[in-house]
Amino acid sequence: MDLDLVEVEWADGDGGGLRKSVLGAAARVAFESVPPVRRLASYRGQRHFTGWYWAATTESLVGFESWLERDRAMLLDHDRRVVGLASQPFRVSWPGPTRRISHTPDYFVRLEDGSGLVIDVRPADRVGPEDAVKFAASEAMCQAMGCWSYVLVHEPEPVEMANVRWLSGYRHPRNRVGTVAARLGEVFRKPRLLMDGAQAAGDPLAVLPTLFHLLWCGDLTVDFAVPLGDGSRVGLAAVGHE
Repeated sequence: MDLDLVEVEWADGDGGGLRKSVLGAAARVAFESVPPVRRLASYRGQRHFTGWYWAATTESLVGFESWLERDRAMLLDHDRRVVGLASQPFRVSWPGPTRRISHTPDYFVRLEDGSGLVIDVRPADRVGPEDAVKFAASEAMCQAMGCWSYVLVHEPEPVEMANVRWLSGYRHPRNRVGTVAARLGEVFRKPRLLMDGAQAAGDPLAVLPTLFHLLWCGDLTVDFAVPLGDGSRVGLAAVGHE
């Protein structure tokens, strides 16, 4: 795809309105830090739910336009590779057979290696022919950029999502108590059951919030494919763990 034929429009974070460029010249824009390019609509009778999710990764609010998008924002916030996240970051348009086609991706993610990741979120049974064209074009654009990648995601795996949703309640840094975190690091140096380790580190009522925070951050590891509980096997993350 010729990136000089693709236009990108985004909101100026300083309140200066919208900015526009050809996509090929926009690689250096910090899209992970821009406000949404469009207003998150909310009205009586609305069939989808909009709102704002507080992301611990950026310590800022990230918009969503459905529960599915909210869950995806949560999963991205939990992902150790993610260092930046913005919703509805830009609008792209390109020449179609009879008119210009436009599309606003759901998320832009900055990864720890400096590359960008463009994400669309859509239920698997709601990808129509026009949507498929836009998603395929978006993927081709990202491939042409060279420093971006693209993914279309559907419903998350339910058990993993339930675990991440629970741990998200402990994502705020205030749950990391340094002395408790240090004890938990020692306790779980060899994998053991979650509640056994919590009791070994002190009063579980005082220890568990930090334990859950460390699981959220990935400093401690657990099998997210099974429901999280007292009998979950928890271990210390290896160096370089993702």
